[in-house]
Amino acid sequence: MLEVLRRIVQEVNGARNLNTALSTMVRRIRKAMKTDVCSFYLFDTEQQRLILMETIGLHAQAVGQVFLRPGEGLVGLVAQREEPLNLEDAHGHPQFRYFAETGEERFASFLGVPIIHQRRMLGVLVVQQQDKRRFDEGDEAFLVTMAAQLSGVLAHALATGGLNRPSRDTAQELSQATFKGLAASPGMVIGEAVVIAPPADLDGVPDLIPTDIEYEIVRLKEAIYRVRDEIRAAGERLASRISAQELALFEVYQQMLGEAALTQEVEKRIREGQWAPGALADVVRRHVQYMERVDDNYLRERAADIRDLGRRVLAHLQEGSPQTPESFPERTVLIGDEISVASLGEVARDKLVGLVSIRGSSSSHVAILARAMGIPTVLGMVDLPLPRLNGAPVVLDGHRGRLFVRPDEELLSYYRGMIDEEAALAEMLEHEQDLPSRTPDNYDMPLMVNTGLAVDAVASLKSRISGVGLYRTEVPFMITERFPGEQEQMRLYRDQLESFAPLPVVMRTLDIGGDKDLPYFPIDEANPFLGWRGIRVTLDHPEVLMVQLRAMLRASQGVGNLQILLPMITNVDEVDDAQRLIARAQAELAEEGVKVEKPRVGVMIEVPATLYQLEALAQRVDFFSVGSNDLTQYLLAVDRNNPRVAGLYDACHPAVLSALVRLAREAAALNVPTSVCGELAGDPAGALLLMGMGFNALSMNAPSLPRVRAAIRRVPLTSAQTLVDETLGLASPREVRMHLEKRMGEWQLAHLMPPRD
Repeated sequence: MLEVLRRIVQEVNGARNLNTALSTMVRRIRKAMKTDVCSFYLFDTEQQRLILMETIGLHAQAVGQVFLRPGEGLVGLVAQREEPLNLEDAHGHPQFRYFAETGEERFASFLGVPIIHQRRMLGVLVVQQQDKRRFDEGDEAFLVTMAAQLSGVLAHALATGGLNRPSRDTAQELSQATFKGLAASPGMVIGEAVVIAPPADLDGVPDLIPTDIEYEIVRLKEAIYRVRDEIRAAGERLASRISAQELALFEVYQQMLGEAALTQEVEKRIREGQWAPGALADVVRRHVQYMERVDDNYLRERAADIRDLGRRVLAHLQEGSPQTPESFPERTVLIGDEISVASLGEVARDKLVGLVSIRGSSSSHVAILARAMGIPTVLGMVDLPLPRLNGAPVVLDGHRGRLFVRPDEELLSYYRGMIDEEAALAEMLEHEQDLPSRTPDNYDMPLMVNTGLAVDAVASLKSRISGVGLYRTEVPFMITERFPGEQEQMRLYRDQLESFAPLPVVMRTLDIGGDKDLPYFPIDEANPFLGWRGIRVTLDHPEVLMVQLRAMLRASQGVGNLQILLPMITNVDEVDDAQRLIARAQAELAEEGVKVEKPRVGVMIEVPATLYQLEALAQRVDFFSVGSNDLTQYLLAVDRNNPRVAGLYDACHPAVLSALVRLAREAAALNVPTSVCGELAGDPAGALLLMGMGFNALSMNAPSLPRVRAAIRRVPLTSAQTLVDETLGLASPREVRMHLEKRMGEWQLAHLMPPRD
């Protein structure tokens, strides 16, 4: 039976569309189970009814004509209970309902199973037999398995419009639709969808033998030169709007187009007897397939970059150029299967208001640039029906990861109001950003900023912050093709330290692994978040860590505001080893005539094990920094980048809050300064909770500063402490969120809360 199941699944997955797949499925299931009837009923969520969509055995004219409510008839009962129903005599069941148009009066036995995808009812799969027959456990298990296999395919088809519903008409086709993805850059915009297609199809290149090998090589190089010019022009168009480090992303593209990276390998294939388009397509596909097989977000994003470049070169080889619109609407929301850094640079900045992509994650190059440019962005929106979106009016919600296509007037009015409120709030808060972050009862709550790429932008905030709570040193490593050298790193770190002096700058040592990898140092693991990452990697490669530590210490000479943070600590041995390397680096530099004071050293509290080793850690370091995102992820055993379980990730989970309260109190008793960097610190209500718990500083992304400062200036410390006591008595994240919203409303701070579902 497993072999039969495998063949059916292969045929269904290979069908050209879902309607064909359903037809194939019911026929194959009927044959495999030796039944008289197999039917599929679709659950229409808008009409709240089941529709007979496909059958073999019942009258064909009944398709699209039979409708049942949940609980109505046997099929409705299966949908309502969301469990299988196996009857030897269906007519004798009190829920049986007869539909004359189906001709089902001839069939006595009935087996129905629900089709469910991520807790959502999608339909019912039914087999019927003329003779009275009690389907055995094997039959039931087979049909349940088929339903599970169909659920994902069906969910995707319903979202993308791949299923033609009998009752659908033009008015329904043009009605409002909502799509969900991963929020990559915050903000809300109303605009017009512009769908960009790939410039060329790498999978549609025929195999041809070249008649003139040298000519093929010449035109390959010409195509690559043209693409390099296009990338350079795109970078120049954005040069005035992004920092020098962000502009380096375009240099990454240029390097990927260099002789050693691409031309050499393609040229070799041409000389072996392939024409230029075929050789290029083969090389690009091979690189992409290799990178996509690696279970690593950053390398997958690099695969997208290579695919985009390959398509662009192929478009020129095919005597065309990448197809981009001649002009863009005034409020363009750019939508595509993949949006590359180069695509971003092709739209005039004053017209580009939003980005949406089927592929991609918050760690992709385009997400990094979008956040730096303040463009609302949603990625990983896998169910988008691209062909039907071009020119459609849309609302993009970058806070919640939502795209509303053809929004009705009510929704448009709601978002116009939200956008106006956000703009008015930003203007209002701007007037108090140079005021101290002090509560009405005169408690000063230091606010710090997290930095990565946009150094120039955050340096302008110096008068408004208490320092840099987290400088992510891995970003410069991620945008180059090799480990940066000591001198190169030293210049970057020196810029940071001097820009913020005399304020402290907390520099985290290289934190790769998990969802962050280097293209030239891949880490291939089944469970990357539980694997080789953070301090585990750099202690295993002291040659990398020593170069970084020497660069940090050299950069701090004469400035004196460096603090070093060690990530992913799980035991004290790791701290001791790292401290020895810091001392060694300091000694080496002293021998070279570079004398620097030892900086303050801290550890990140992000692995639950550290919660139970605070006393031992306090004897070895000067401060703690709580990585609330990872701590939440590990406490709840939830991969926050996995859309299937992302809904379970919540920093307001009572267990997380209890752990944070315990941590803050124990750190205070140990007299160790403790800050929090993570999404919770950048949420106004979350910041009030953390202040009430007793944390010494909060560090967040720059856009979160105004709202958090405003909340702190309006709520006394005593009220924040009371809020903590109130929330600790609540049993679920939902109850905590509701209580926080209630209190923020009572304090007249509801307008500071970011939009939520």
